[in-house]
Amino acid sequence: MSELHKFIFDGMPVRGMLVRLTDTWQDILARRQAAGGYPQEVENLLGQMAAAGALMQGNIKFNGALVLQISGDGPLKLAVVEVQSDLSLRATATLGPLGGAGVATGATLSQMVNVNNQGRCAITLDPQERLPGQQPYQGVVPLFGDKQEKLENISEVLEHYMLQSEQLDTRLVLAANRELAAGLLIQRLPVMGQGNLAGQMDRDANEDQIGRNEDYQRIALLAATLQPQELLGLSADEILHRLFWEEPMTRYAPLRPRFACKCSRQRVASMLRSLGHDEVRSILSEQGQVEVGCDFCGVQYRFDAVDAAHLFTGQTDQPPASSGLQ
Repeated sequence: MSELHKFIFDGMPVRGMLVRLTDTWQDILARRQAAGGYPQEVENLLGQMAAAGALMQGNIKFNGALVLQISGDGPLKLAVVEVQSDLSLRATATLGPLGGAGVATGATLSQMVNVNNQGRCAITLDPQERLPGQQPYQGVVPLFGDKQEKLENISEVLEHYMLQSEQLDTRLVLAANRELAAGLLIQRLPVMGQGNLAGQMDRDANEDQIGRNEDYQRIALLAATLQPQELLGLSADEILHRLFWEEPMTRYAPLRPRFACKCSRQRVASMLRSLGHDEVRSILSEQGQVEVGCDFCGVQYRFDAVDAAHLFTGQTDQPPASSGLQ
């Protein structure tokens, strides 16, 4: 069963989370198998993104969707993970014209999406109930570091994003295979200043801040010793004990991430209406029906001529008898 564990280090401005996506991740992959699946390199990246998305959503108090997206100019055109505030999530990836054949064995992140430095990572926060005129918040970072070096894994990209966009020191360890997508996040919490009363209080505040930074650095170094095979092969209890057995820690009851897709026949019908009557009629004349598949869950929605007629006659509250999920 998929689990997300939250914990804090007692007396230190450091928090952590550990996520293990088992059935959730396997469900995502199983729904993709009908379309041929992904190359192993894309699977691993998407699994790491799924784990990272769950960690980032679990790290904030936000009623809405967190969308983690990688796009670029390589054989992998797009990878998307969407995580709701209840930790329901879905994920998908889009390959280039060559499909899986375009992804070389052992390809790195930059080789898949950042061949000519056009790769980007975007994180979007989309509120569930938007106010009038409110737009989703989006932060975008390139797939290279401060010294213009290409970043070769999603952990480095997101650590860079958190430091540049949120001013939060973060250590991420991510790993995935076909059975499990897992991740560990360690983050330094911002500390409120102790005022400007001058003299000794300033010196005490500086010394305290140095000590707090040392706490984070020590714990982050411990987290960095975690190997991918350990992250995938050990239980949550075993991982936390191995890494932090000497650190005072408070753990909270685990949360349960799960797979869920928001697609529906009604949403597809709205999309077809937005195309217009002429466009839908043209598709019908060429193909005999309009078929739309969900990239996230693989469900196929089919509309024949009668169904399409209902779209543009206002009879949309009740689905026609001939329609249904395929």
